[in-house]
Amino acid sequence: MIETTTDIPTRDGGMETFIVRPERGEPAPAVLMLMDAPGIREELRDMARRLATSGYCVLLPNLYYRAGRDTTFGPGVLTVGDPERDRMRAIRTRMTIPPVMEDVAAILAFLDRAGVAKPGPVGVHGYCMSGPYALAAAARHPDRIAAAASFYGTWLVSDAEESPHLTLGKGSAELYIACAEHDELAPLPMVAELRALFDASGAAGELELHPAVHHGFAFPQRWCYDKPAAERHWERLVALYRRRLG
Repeated sequence: MIETTTDIPTRDGGMETFIVRPERGEPAPAVLMLMDAPGIREELRDMARRLATSGYCVLLPNLYYRAGRDTTFGPGVLTVGDPERDRMRAIRTRMTIPPVMEDVAAILAFLDRAGVAKPGPVGVHGYCMSGPYALAAAARHPDRIAAAASFYGTWLVSDAEESPHLTLGKGSAELYIACAEHDELAPLPMVAELRALFDASGAAGELELHPAVHHGFAFPQRWCYDKPAAERHWERLVALYRRRLG
């Protein structure tokens, strides 16, 4: 695999982005992998590497770049009362959908000029806080994003600007929305509401509830990692990208 880290220029500065792509063959279709709240770490880079081995150029941007370079966190980032968690949440709580959509536009512009990926349709998927970003990006860029997935996305029905429940039918992408049965950030009544909105929207794709698992089930270093569900997540994701990106 070919790995690089580059600063993608945005209106607000350089967005550090990890890029991994196949070493051989023609340029691969581009996929944007959007991070969860704990931020960029080797666990996510390894997941990007795994997806790249399936034939994709995967871009993993640090969406916290506006807060500066010191936006990676130690192992206590998920522990209540730990200073690292407090530091992360101070940044996370300022995140909204519109500026992240500007970041997605910057990545698409970078792809158009950089030559690192195959021209044409792009995929995007997000975990946790970035589930809404991935779905919103599909609505923002219907001419470019052909596939979008949310894995245990948080608060997919909310009063946030560009909340994805408002724009499910506005894009042309095939959508895949994966929810966990046990998730305080996407409780079952919200999932039921979202399913009804999804069905009414006419959007292509599906919403799938993964039974008996918790928020974060696909992360191999998380306490709630569930191997069968994690492998199902990979199967669903790669199949989606195969159908829509090749």
